[in-house]
Amino acid sequence: MRSLLTAECAAEAVGQGVEPADLEQAVWLRWLERGRTLGPPSRPAAWLRAAVRAEVRSARRRARRETVYDPDAADGVGALGSAESAESRALRAERHRVLRAAVGRLPGRCPDVLAVLLSHRDLTYPEMARELGISQGSLGPVRSRCIDCLRRMLTTEVAPPGPRGRVR
Repeated sequence: MRSLLTAECAAEAVGQGVEPADLEQAVWLRWLERGRTLGPPSRPAAWLRAAVRAEVRSARRRARRETVYDPDAADGVGALGSAESAESRALRAERHRVLRAAVGRLPGRCPDVLAVLLSHRDLTYPEMARELGISQGSLGPVRSRCIDCLRRMLTTEVAPPGPRGRVR
């Protein structure tokens, strides 16, 4: 099993920003934790492959949330890049809330289509079409119509800024 795990970890770690040895160690830990409660899996090779992929997904999620600590950072916050203020986070959250509320008020299939497009699952077009129950060829035109409808709805709710950013 070790050679299979080593090969799987090496293959999955490429381009993911994960060290194969770290991935291998995490999978072995998962194996031990599973063994304590459920015993060994009935199909160990399939279980190892699935565990490697799950650990890679978990590492990707962690990497998106983590910031690198830099004690010499010029902005004084200790992280690379600029720190986001509480005000900008609150404004972003409010924009997301307004967008989700507007999507929910759209007619027909548009709320479902845009919910799939806005989801964090990063689906491909064939997966989106399958989930929505429509053909892949009609997904683009339906998406376009729904986005146009959303744009018209938001334009009537939010006044466009005038010259130099002033609200009319």
